[in-house]
Amino acid sequence: MRGDLTFGMAGSGGDGIVSAGEALISAAAAEGYHAIMTKSFGSQIRGGESSCRVRVSTQPIGTSNGPLDVAVVLSWDDFLKFGAELQIEGTTVVIYEAKSGVAPDKLPLVGVTPADVARVPIGELSKKAAGSDKAKNTVVLGLIAGWFDVARTTLLKGMQKKLAKKGPEVVAAAERAFAAGLEYALANPLKREMKIAPSKDGPGTKMLTDGNDMCAAAAIFAGCRFYGGYPITPSTEIMQYLTREIWKYGGAVLQAEDEIAGIGAAVGASFAGKKSMTATSGPGMSLKTEIVGLATIAELPLVIVNVQRGGPATGLPTKSEQADLFQACFATHGDSVRPVLAPTSVADTFPITVEAFNIAEQYQTPVVVLSDQEIGQRKETVNPIDTSKFTIVDRLRPTPADLEAYTRFRITESGVSPIAHPGDERGNYLAAGIEHNEQGAPTASGGVHARMNDKRFKKLEPLKKRLDLFEVLGDPSASVLLLGWGSTAGACREALDWAQKDGLSVKLVIPKLLFPIAEEVYRDLFRGVAAGLVVESSHQGQLYRLLRMYIDLPTGVRSLCRSGANPFAPREIERKLRSAVIGLQRGHGESLQSQE
Repeated sequence: MRGDLTFGMAGSGGDGIVSAGEALISAAAAEGYHAIMTKSFGSQIRGGESSCRVRVSTQPIGTSNGPLDVAVVLSWDDFLKFGAELQIEGTTVVIYEAKSGVAPDKLPLVGVTPADVARVPIGELSKKAAGSDKAKNTVVLGLIAGWFDVARTTLLKGMQKKLAKKGPEVVAAAERAFAAGLEYALANPLKREMKIAPSKDGPGTKMLTDGNDMCAAAAIFAGCRFYGGYPITPSTEIMQYLTREIWKYGGAVLQAEDEIAGIGAAVGASFAGKKSMTATSGPGMSLKTEIVGLATIAELPLVIVNVQRGGPATGLPTKSEQADLFQACFATHGDSVRPVLAPTSVADTFPITVEAFNIAEQYQTPVVVLSDQEIGQRKETVNPIDTSKFTIVDRLRPTPADLEAYTRFRITESGVSPIAHPGDERGNYLAAGIEHNEQGAPTASGGVHARMNDKRFKKLEPLKKRLDLFEVLGDPSASVLLLGWGSTAGACREALDWAQKDGLSVKLVIPKLLFPIAEEVYRDLFRGVAAGLVVESSHQGQLYRLLRMYIDLPTGVRSLCRSGANPFAPREIERKLRSAVIGLQRGHGESLQSQE
């Protein structure tokens, strides 16, 4: 029995590959398994190739990346377009459509011989059972249930429930297609058994959701009552969720005519006293930049979610990347600073979003949440959230004494000054994009400008000392460091597990606060470190370069980075760590020889 299986499936648009993946992970979640599903598409508006990865495990998992245990191929042309996203190795079982005409010993896999190959007449089984080839994905689910014993009964029940609205004939056809796949699998066993063990947690213990829905739910919980935005892949689901739900809590959604209007409306709502948010991806963030500067100088709370995709320009609309960090930190003119946070999983998106609202309100500043396509659109099993553990922060409001002679931008010891709302008696003030004095009146004084810059930077200093915004795992005294952020953190957590099993001493650091750079925290965390890796899904290794701007990194710490849509596997990271350890040992030996 196996404790972990990763399935990868690919086909043409209309084959229902993603629907099959969703059915598989829903059934796994219902039975209490830990599971993650990522999906990927070509950039076409309609049609084109589509794929998904579903990892099902009896243990907690952080990523679905790595070699596939099972590859399901409805079209070889479409499957091969996904490259490293669907990695086949010598341990993989390949199931493919017999109609492709490819012989089992002539698979188009350069340098790889799979552990087993099953050439299945999937389309033919679908036509015979359901009357058309539209049920190929359901035949595939039957094959998976038969060969790998993944949630067999629950899969069928979930499929029946999902199709019930389409009528009894559709349900019956799907049942026949599922049975056809199941019977084929049972009649044609694989070379070796790969059935998954029963879940340890049991049915009903897990929720199934994605990062975008989790973000939207957290925003409502944190008190968000206005969303202004514009649909853009891969963030649109945030707006869709809020459109359905926020009105129940007295909130409103504005789908604006463009990205600029969306953030402009959100800034206006914040000025009016409402907790506000906008969400976008890289191209939309480029358009929002000027108004981010307005919120900064007007000291208005605002949460901006960037669900990153590949760039620049239109880039890779349907693929994940972590290359918008520089943009999040620096993309306004002048001297400005804004907090940047990053969730590391679907579950982590909830507390990070709540924290973003708390920081925005406490420090009266825009806050950027850097999610990405993998986290935003992947489905993941999560434990129910205990909301009683969260504290909600609201902006500092003026007291009656403050309103006696209200000074909106008063320079205080903390840098934070009370904020009035329209309608507050004696609380009127001017909030504009031009530099201003403490009263809010425009100024061209260099001295006042310097003092206001100091105020806006000073108020964020306490944030830079928050160790609780860093996750530290492994051996705290280890001389080998592993650092990952955002969606790469899951692969790094599992790489740490592999390293520890192999006897390596490694310290894993996962920053949730990416900017401003917490210099003192990093110095403490890097103390005693001689070598290590900063793992990122970007061509430049942007966090690594950002850290070098502010901190003297240990000389042996290197960047492990590559462009998006080329995911990191835990074992790959672990091998790089082992090389770092060997390098340290070799260097230590050489230093001993030189002393002799």
